[in-house]
Amino acid sequence: MGQRVLVVDDEKLIVKGIRFSLEQDDMEVDCAYDGEEALELARQNQYDMILLDVMLPKMTGFEVCQQIREFSNVPIVMLTAKGDDMDKILGLEYGADDYITKPFNILEVKARIKAIIRRATRKSGDKEAQRMVEKDGMRLDCDGRRVYIEDKEINLTAKEFEVLELLMKNPGKVYSRESLLKLVWGNDYPGDVRTVDVHIRRLREKIENVPGEPVYVRTKWGVGYYFA
Repeated sequence: MGQRVLVVDDEKLIVKGIRFSLEQDDMEVDCAYDGEEALELARQNQYDMILLDVMLPKMTGFEVCQQIREFSNVPIVMLTAKGDDMDKILGLEYGADDYITKPFNILEVKARIKAIIRRATRKSGDKEAQRMVEKDGMRLDCDGRRVYIEDKEINLTAKEFEVLELLMKNPGKVYSRESLLKLVWGNDYPGDVRTVDVHIRRLREKIENVPGEPVYVRTKWGVGYYFA
């Protein structure tokens, strides 16, 4: 059964090229050309991946990403024509999982999409994985990909959930930023360890009562992060 991808860009030639390439691999592709259309499609359908341009009419890609995160943890990859690091980090701040800088090679885009979907599929198909993990008032539903603290659901992005899941299933084990980048984002991810820092900070803001004094996700200075 083919995967379903939403491609959002106001440059129709780019959309056409990506759509053609993904359909060659038996993926089902929906297209949107502005932010409002993208948000509506995301609300109405279930996607395995959303490829989202930053510069869009009506709503920016960042605004679309932020609103999608209010109801879905679907993996979102941002497309940006700018090489500025702040734009990339800002995309992650709004809940994106990855970014690709224009101009890009369509084979690279396809490889990144397939890698993210493959990891998600492998996780969901792992019958030996722990389905429910509980610790100190936090409950991780691995099948439903939901997190609860004292029975209150905490809305995490896909990557925030994967980071927390890895740390929580291996309590006390310290992971370097490089290790987390490789295990969660994959060997083919072109970003650097600042991506990990951004996600850890955002994760702490959501799960810790005092983010500056974390109880769950702690730092071992000079080494990395661990779940206490």
